Amino acid sequence: MRKIFSLVVMTVLAVATQAQVSKIVGDWTTVDDKTGEKRSVVHIFKATDGLYYGKIIKLFNAPENAVCKACEGADANKPVVGLQIVRGMHEEDGMLVGGKVLDPESGKLYYCKISLQGDKLTLRGSLDKRGMLGRNQTWVK
Repeated sequence: MRKIFSLVVMTVLAVATQAQVSKIVGDWTTVDDKTGEKRSVVHIFKATDGLYYGKIIKLFNAPENAVCKACEGADANKPVVGLQIVRGMHEEDGMLVGGKVLDPESGKLYYCKISLQGDKLTLRGSLDKRGMLGRNQTWVK
């Protein structure tokens, strides 16, 4: 009886975790931390490799043809609209973890963790994998 109960509890938790991550997939409006103004819309999706990614699909306060001047390597001078800023995230405990986030203004990559708090998405960008040295951004659906 105990084994059956444990199996049922684990199944319910697995389904709840999957449901939480499926709510992260979609379009999110990024908001400037200081001014509260809308900055962009990011589309988060699950790719065929099983990992999650996010790309900018709309800019609010910048020209649509803006390019990432601060970016290096393959992202250098790429258009910001269409730029993949969330990269290689995987699902763990109802969150997306293990990937990176690109800041198009600085061109820097940060470790990333994404979680859902009600109807808002919290993205934690940090210098270290554990997320100790970093900051949060709240995005809205």
